[in-house]
Amino acid sequence: MSKLTMSVATQTLRLAEPFRIAGHVFDTSDIIVVTLRRGSAVGRGEASGVFFLNEGVAQMQQTLEDARSAIEAGEGREALCAILPPGGARNAVDCALWELEAQEADKPVWALAGLDQPKPLRTTFTLGADSPDAMAHKARAYDHARSIKIKLTGDLDLDIDRVRAIRDARPDAWLGIDGNQGFRKDQLPRLIPALVETGVSLIEQPLARDRDQDLEGLDSPIPVAGDESLLCLDDIAGAVGRFQVVNIKLDKCGGLTEGLMMAAEARRLGLGVMVGTMVGTSLATAPGFVLGQLCDLVDLDGPTFLASDRSPSVRYEDGAIWAGPQVWGAPQSTLV
Repeated sequence: MSKLTMSVATQTLRLAEPFRIAGHVFDTSDIIVVTLRRGSAVGRGEASGVFFLNEGVAQMQQTLEDARSAIEAGEGREALCAILPPGGARNAVDCALWELEAQEADKPVWALAGLDQPKPLRTTFTLGADSPDAMAHKARAYDHARSIKIKLTGDLDLDIDRVRAIRDARPDAWLGIDGNQGFRKDQLPRLIPALVETGVSLIEQPLARDRDQDLEGLDSPIPVAGDESLLCLDDIAGAVGRFQVVNIKLDKCGGLTEGLMMAAEARRLGLGVMVGTMVGTSLATAPGFVLGQLCDLVDLDGPTFLASDRSPSVRYEDGAIWAGPQVWGAPQSTLV
């Protein structure tokens, strides 16, 4: 068999406009792209890392260089957990291996994963934090969106006004909020009733990731999802009694291989499953689309924030995302 070779490239993606969450404003997104080659087969994987863990491009590059010989030994996805830690570097290699294997087996990735033929998935579209009027205006402009996720900042009165303004603007839409660790426990008794009043259906990561114990015994009629608190498979057991939904992101857990295992374990423990993504191109989003076929909630709008995307790209239509194998994960016969 031909030798496996790895190349690593970096790119800075420019956002169409600044994007604000609790504690951060983003104008660009730095990414790595791993390309694996073996004979005529080629696999690609993209990652932006985990910003709240300070995992940037330079760190991911160094992690990959340190592991280059082990990766190029060609032992496959199952060996990656011993070679690389969870995070963006492993995600990029894992996704590249999935696509490489799809070409070598002449099967699309979804078939390799033992899944049914994929279908379009309803996805959330995210509103960055801004003034209530500006967010309401953007919500109206999201006339294609059937589900909207609202970024909040922990400024309680302003956040409540934001949600009310968006609900008035879009009485038809499913709404979820994302605190990105911005709230405190003592704010929740005011926040949650306001969210119930406005018909919000999901609360994502309201507290700091080291304050998960404050969610034990929380009386919330709205499910709470863990994002920053739940990085990888080892974290799933600790979600029970604190979160009702697990938000899986491939950059956090280290790729589609572990993401599939996380979804299965969350189901076993009676938890809901959500798939999300960092800001990235369609190449980063397409593996999440495969995982999304197993999920209750889908948040795969990362490419919509970019000034420009890759081609071919994922498609958004009627509030849903479609990522065909031509974007990522195609069998080799379809590429000839």
